[in-house]
Amino acid sequence: MEALDKASHYAHNTFDKIANAANQTADVLEEKGEDMLDAERQLMRKTRHVVRDNPITALGIAATAGFLLSRLLTHGR
Repeated sequence: MEALDKASHYAHNTFDKIANAANQTADVLEEKGEDMLDAERQLMRKTRHVVRDNPITALGIAATAGFLLSRLLTHGR
């Protein structure tokens, strides 16, 4: 019976350690996800300002990027 109690105690401790590690990982991933959303919002704000300040340049860049992307995607066909 003592061996069964030891095994049970060991299994509970191991499970608790795994659960704790999983919770810590989830917390870190949640924090990093929020950081990435903040970075995305900041990048979008900066992009809007650049486009407002330089609409012709932005249009030229968009047209060039679209042309190059279409060439890359249709090149293999």
